[in-house]
Amino acid sequence: MRRRSLLAASGAALLPAAAARAEEPVDLLLVMAVDVSRSIDEDEARLQREGYRNAVSDPRVVEAIRSGMTGAIAVAYVEWAGSEYQRLVIPWTRIASQADADSWAETLSRAPRIALSWTSISGGLEFSRRVLEECAFEGTRRVIDVSGDGVNNSGRPVEEVRDRLVAEGITINGLPIVNDRPTFGRPPIVPLDQYYQQSVIGGDGAFLIVAEDFDAFGSAVRRKLVREIAGLPGPVYG
Repeated sequence: MRRRSLLAASGAALLPAAAARAEEPVDLLLVMAVDVSRSIDEDEARLQREGYRNAVSDPRVVEAIRSGMTGAIAVAYVEWAGSEYQRLVIPWTRIASQADADSWAETLSRAPRIALSWTSISGGLEFSRRVLEECAFEGTRRVIDVSGDGVNNSGRPVEEVRDRLVAEGITINGLPIVNDRPTFGRPPIVPLDQYYQQSVIGGDGAFLIVAEDFDAFGSAVRRKLVREIAGLPGPVYG
C-alpha cells in the first residue's frame, strides 16, 4: 500500500524507460532529497533543478557509474518542504549509460514544481527512508543526499531521525546551500555548513560539500555525485 501511495504522488506519466525491474542489482541506491521550501525563489529553484539535471547527465558522472562493479546505480528524486509536504518526483530509475542519464535529466525538466513554507529536513529524511524501503532494486549501499538552504524548523528534531536512519545502515550526505538571506527572517544559530555537519549528515563515510550560492550549486552536485558513486573515503568536507 505504501508503494502505491508514493508512486501515485510521483506522477506515473513521468516515469523514464529505465524504471525499476525487481531485484536488478546496482552499486548504489541514491535518494536525492531536495528542499523546495519558500526560502528558495523561482530563479534559485531553476538553478537547483538545472544543477541536478546537468550533474546526472555529465559524462564524468556517467563514467563514475560505469566504473562500478555492476556499472549501474538507482536514483530516486524527492522534494520536501515543511513536515506536511514530501513528494516523490521521479521514482526509482536505473542509470547505466549516457542515454539513461540524459533520459532522467529530461524527465526532471518536465516535472512540475511546488514551493511551500517551512523547512523540515527530518520530514524529508523520513520520507526518503520510505522510498528506500520500497525500492525494487538490489543495492550494495543506501545513501540519502539531502540539499537545502536552511535549518530544520518544522517536524521532529532532525538529529533524532538522522540517528535512527544511520542505525539502519543508511548514509546521509549533505549539500548545504549557503546564501546571505535568513530563513523566514531568522538567521541560523550556527553557520549552515556547521549545522549540516553536526545535525544532518551521518553514517559510513558521510560527508558534505558546500555550495557557496545557487550559482555554484551545479558544480557542487557533480563533485558530490562522483564521490558518492565511487564510495570514496575522505574528510567530512569534500
